[in-house]
Amino acid sequence: MQACYKTIVCVGWSRKSLPSLRSSRFRICAVQAQPETVQKVCDIVRKQLALPPESELTPDTKFSALGADSLDTVEIVMGLEEEFGITVEEDGSQNISTVQEAADLIEKLVQDKTAPS
Repeated sequence: MQACYKTIVCVGWSRKSLPSLRSSRFRICAVQAQPETVQKVCDIVRKQLALPPESELTPDTKFSALGADSLDTVEIVMGLEEEFGITVEEDGSQNISTVQEAADLIEKLVQDKTAPS
């Protein structure tokens, strides 16, 4: 099992207070997706959003940057479920905003599905 940690920390203070630390984003994913999974996600996103085959998608590409609205995102998730034979719970699908996040979630769900009970 691999782990990845990504965080952005902001430090700030004013004349009357002590420095404060705020974490604007902290994400822990237990599984890092394989390149093949990322590529399949890119292919499905291209298909669902009717993007030309030459359009460049990276793991950091945000669905919203491609013009996807919430309905498009639901359709992307449905395409991913069909392709990988998984079920993405509603709370999981709400946390997907990039190709990498989708691929990581898929990889985890596929591993959970194939793991002995």
